[in-house]
Amino acid sequence: MKPDEIRKLDAYLKRTFSSADIKVKPLPKQAETAEVYVADEFVGTLTKDTDEGELSYHLTMTILDIDLE
Repeated sequence: MKPDEIRKLDAYLKRTFSSADIKVKPLPKQAETAEVYVADEFVGTLTKDTDEGELSYHLTMTILDIDLE
């Protein structure tokens, strides 16, 4: 993802979840994917998708059962 996309996604997630601790980091070898962190903990991936000319981003977050205890 381009730096301006990363900045916009970072700002959107911080605003949406009311948390300044969220960080979006690009993956250099995967142009359409970025990682999402809360503080220093990895929480998920953002994937860019273009379907029928419409651009969207998908956030995938895995929650382990041990994290729920």
